[in-house]
Amino acid sequence: MTTRARALESPRRRNFLKASAAAGGGLMLEFSFPFVARAAAGGTATEVNAWIVIHPDDRVTIRIARSEMGQGTFTALAQLVAEELDCDWAKVSAEFASPNENVRRDRVWRSMSTGGSQGVRSSQDYVRKAGAAAREMLIAAAAAQWQVSAAQCSADRGVITHGPTQRRLRYGQVAVQAAKLRPPAEVVLRDTKDWKIAGKPLHRLDIPDKVLGKPVFAADVVLPGMLHASISQCPVFGGKVKSVDAAEAEAMRGVRKVVRAEDFVAVVADGWWRANQALGKVKIEWDMGDFAQASDATIAAMLREGLSDPKIAEARRTGDVSTGFSSAAKVVEAEYASQYLAHATMEPQACTAWVRPDGFVEVWTSTQDGMASLAAAAQTAGVPLERAEVHKTMLGGGFGRRGAPQDFVRQGVTIAMAMPGTPVKMMWSREEDMQHDFYRPASRVKLRAGLDAQGKVVAFEARIACPSILASLSAVHGRSSFKARIRAAAKAMLEMLTSGATHNAIDFTAVRTLNDMPYGIPNQQIDYAQRNGHIPVGFWRAPGQQNGVYRECFVDELAHAAGKDPLEFRLAMLKVGDKNRLVLEAAAKAAGWGTTSAAGTGRGLAVVKGFGSYAAGVAEVSVAPDGGLKVLRYVVAIDSGYVVNPDTCAAQAESNAVYGLGALTQTCTVRNGRIEQSNFHDFRLPLIGDMPKVELVLVPTGGFWGGHGEPGILPFQAAVLNAVFALTGKRIRSLPLRKEDLRKA
Repeated sequence: MTTRARALESPRRRNFLKASAAAGGGLMLEFSFPFVARAAAGGTATEVNAWIVIHPDDRVTIRIARSEMGQGTFTALAQLVAEELDCDWAKVSAEFASPNENVRRDRVWRSMSTGGSQGVRSSQDYVRKAGAAAREMLIAAAAAQWQVSAAQCSADRGVITHGPTQRRLRYGQVAVQAAKLRPPAEVVLRDTKDWKIAGKPLHRLDIPDKVLGKPVFAADVVLPGMLHASISQCPVFGGKVKSVDAAEAEAMRGVRKVVRAEDFVAVVADGWWRANQALGKVKIEWDMGDFAQASDATIAAMLREGLSDPKIAEARRTGDVSTGFSSAAKVVEAEYASQYLAHATMEPQACTAWVRPDGFVEVWTSTQDGMASLAAAAQTAGVPLERAEVHKTMLGGGFGRRGAPQDFVRQGVTIAMAMPGTPVKMMWSREEDMQHDFYRPASRVKLRAGLDAQGKVVAFEARIACPSILASLSAVHGRSSFKARIRAAAKAMLEMLTSGATHNAIDFTAVRTLNDMPYGIPNQQIDYAQRNGHIPVGFWRAPGQQNGVYRECFVDELAHAAGKDPLEFRLAMLKVGDKNRLVLEAAAKAAGWGTTSAAGTGRGLAVVKGFGSYAAGVAEVSVAPDGGLKVLRYVVAIDSGYVVNPDTCAAQAESNAVYGLGALTQTCTVRNGRIEQSNFHDFRLPLIGDMPKVELVLVPTGGFWGGHGEPGILPFQAAVLNAVFALTGKRIRSLPLRKEDLRKA
């Protein structure tokens, strides 16, 4: 047993964790601990390789490095491993791999980041190889026991058979011997046409326990002697604490400590409600910084200034745009805009941290990146990575919010450091969560296109102004104060604007879908003005997806100007065999494009590539007399190359429709430097009655691996807005959409 195993599973720690399970009603299901520690505690399972643990009764535990936030990655990755392992799926379970152990074992599980629809597509190769390698090792162990050639043996559903004699051994009988063998240098992966587990609509591994309320989310964590913390952050981004009068709060029942940091104040108490109530009694004077007067108007002016900047950065140039426009018979121009949006995850940000008496730091949290959380915890506590552990829980929503920059982990550990030896669960209120997000960027774009006499697009120009997600996130790493980094980035941009200088870096998330158009337009120019402001921005489901709205709505405008059907207009610009064309035709066919729609309804379509996949959608809508929009149906066709679990893909398509539906009407407005919206009463989430019928058409062509977590949202909003135009003749170019926009005159 390693020193690490002994440290983790000391009697004191084992008793602590057992008591934790009891205190939490047994809710310790998804906490991850290294296998070596469990074996030392009396387990008999065998680690064949880092991904696969086999029990004597043939149960297989598959370790998952990515996070599960309802998207199905937990099951899909297990399917891929089990497929190559060729085990009995009925005996498969999964667990999260340990970030600490990943460090100690030289990143054996590689990336633990989950976002950008990358969970399956970026790890499918090495997890499948892990399964295939384990299978070969098990076969080799059985062959050695029989003293026969491994080439004479085969595996099926966890049983190894010697062909000539039909002797059989179960995986559980040879796992110990297999684990001692050297892994094969190369393995042959199964052809997808021969898949037996992958590619099938199997029930998700996490659903049964979720139905019973068993899994632990960050908000559920209960540890013995645990205290609770409620936090208040400066209402203006970039501000900091000026003074604190905590006398009244400290005198309240249950309050243990008031913690002051540079940019937040937290109350620690014996219950979260008491902590939150006491926090309201703390008199905090904030230094609001340089942006206390920022508003929607100043932000809009900043973006408009970016569009007119003569030094704007070039993101793409194809052909000669000036010549193209000079030869055009008709020029169409439009300006589109969209708003800041919060992630509004159902579970607010939460982090339980325990700075143990020996200095080891443990964290329990919902994270999209276990390694990033580990680094944040270790850096905050000032300890090496090996002296910290992150126990990954299930996520109550992520959508990019729990990926970077791990602000909630830093805060949780900072508070726990003020209470050494005592676990503290810090949880944000809904108001803190809504008003201290890393928001989807607000953006504005000018579009211009030239049509020849036959209605063919001969020139296309786009000028984009919006904050850079990459600049915002890179600004919050590597320095001591979290909000100070945001403040420095915003101040630098302010100085840039007043001095006339321009930041020429191209953020791919800001220009995607416009600078990589699939349409055969000979002359194109795409320019980008990076305008960051003081509102921190981050990855929001399908980062950059607003550009799909702009492009596909504008293409509809061009089709209308050319007097052509929107579908035929697009198909004429897409080559035969283009995957964009394939999904567009599939969605149109499934939706009945070209047939007469029901009275009082309109149809619209869009096609957008992104996150490794090709997606096209057709929306059908109606509009009430008061202007209320109802999306009745959404048909989306996706080519992701391969499909691991069709049922999960369908669920993701529905989830994308929900998120896209909300983004049509939601907004985060800025007044006096702060976000005005504070809860679901003024940031409304779609309700069950708002949901359209969602139909997914899978058209996997093979040869590549695409995602499903985000592609379904890419064509949604544009298809809806184009359907609105088809029905009402009203072109919506600015979001959020309001009832008065569609109200009949």
